[in-house]
Amino acid sequence: MVSATFRFYAQLNDFLPAARRGRAFNCRCARAATAKHMIEALGVPHTEEGLILVNGQPAGFQRLIHDGDRLAVYPPFLSLDVALLLRVRAPRFIADVHLGGLAHLLRMAGFDTLYHNALTDDEIAQLAAEQERIVLTRDRELLKRRAIRHGCYVRALKPPAQLEEVFERLDLAGRLRPFSRCLTCNLPLRPVDRQAVEDRLPPGVRRRYTAFWYCVHCRRVYWKGSHWRNMCRLLEPLLRRAQRASGRTPSR
Repeated sequence: MVSATFRFYAQLNDFLPAARRGRAFNCRCARAATAKHMIEALGVPHTEEGLILVNGQPAGFQRLIHDGDRLAVYPPFLSLDVALLLRVRAPRFIADVHLGGLAHLLRMAGFDTLYHNALTDDEIAQLAAEQERIVLTRDRELLKRRAIRHGCYVRALKPPAQLEEVFERLDLAGRLRPFSRCLTCNLPLRPVDRQAVEDRLPPGVRRRYTAFWYCVHCRRVYWKGSHWRNMCRLLEPLLRRAQRASGRTPSR
């Protein structure tokens, strides 16, 4: 058997048992085991790793582990693969069954986010690979699947905190386009004249509002009512962060 020493840094320790956190520890490895195989066997998904050093030198996932190797594993500040993906186009997400609230908030913020509570892990992995989506999950085993290149293990438990975590980790503040997507269908909303949807509006809404948006798929109509104001309050810290990132002065 091959024996190697491992040390994980920063938030990667969250995936380890308490006795192995914040310290170097020795571990037996199967012969011909790769860095990816052993790191994931220890509990850390490959999507959470930013840098692997083997005996002080950068190494890739497929580097074979030899007897006596010392591996240091660091998290990304912002994964190079994900950073490149975000430069090419606006990020697209797919959330697992446990993150419906987060998916709703991401759509509210204007991000293309697939979610359905009947999606299996196999389907999530397939859609993520086919559509180059970033997988959002609290299931570390899902992120260990080879087909998933881009993923984010969400640590927070409540949707508002989850949204803030994803924004911070993936540096999304400058890409906010709030209230541009249907919260139900995930499709872009279109402005619509009041006359075109007047027969579908409550009487009070017809009297008080003049601007409306429409989803062509589910035919849901949106306006800036109390629900919109509640969402604004939730998004306000992120909007302010986006304004600071762009150099604009936040409006009062």
